[in-house]
Amino acid sequence: MDAVRPDQEGLDEPFGNDDVAPAAHAELEQQREIREYARWVAWELPLLSKYARPFEPPKKTHPLRFRYTTYLGEDHPAARKVVVELDPNDLPNLSEQQRDKLIKIAGSRYHPGTGIIKMSSEAFGTQAQNKRFLGDTINGLIAEARDGKDTFEDVPFDFRYYTPKPFHEFPKEWIMTPERKQELEQRRIAQLEGFGESRGDAVPLLDGTSAAEKVEEPVMIRSRLRAREAPMERPSFMPRP
Repeated sequence: MDAVRPDQEGLDEPFGNDDVAPAAHAELEQQREIREYARWVAWELPLLSKYARPFEPPKKTHPLRFRYTTYLGEDHPAARKVVVELDPNDLPNLSEQQRDKLIKIAGSRYHPGTGIIKMSSEAFGTQAQNKRFLGDTINGLIAEARDGKDTFEDVPFDFRYYTPKPFHEFPKEWIMTPERKQELEQRRIAQLEGFGESRGDAVPLLDGTSAAEKVEEPVMIRSRLRAREAPMERPSFMPRP
């Protein structure tokens, strides 16, 4: 084996037609990764069943619901964001007047359709810091709502930022009944047979082959076909053999 010169150190060896192409190596690497995940599914995932726990709905003693975003295997700027939701009716030791004041000082963070106050924070570098900030903010809002110096009774609710979406109920007349299903099935059978007795007029089926044969070819296509079939004339300036 020839010694590698210092100036050639780190360079690829010359290709000697004894290996596959780089694209083939990439395909093999992908197959190795797929097989690795298949081994995890076969041997590792069944072991996680012992950590499964039944779902428990949130309790009344925990009115705050925090939501996090986690990107497995990588550091993402959005992973530090924390979202908190709470229902003013779930907060204990609040009167109706204090709940109304809490909704007013929450502003546009209150959703009139769902009755939920939603806030988020990503100002700090970690999830714990953003969660602590949201907790302190909610504690401040509750303390302000309980303050009886100003009850905000003279301030009306301002829900101009909210546009309710209309909800249309499905008409009862459109519900598919067994009689309606039978009627539609009879109509389909009549159409397949070529008679539209259920509709009062004949509805024959279309044959795609016959319909395509009846369609006339465009003029340009027809002229091209004729030009191909016609014998090619030799120009007058070319000498005959």
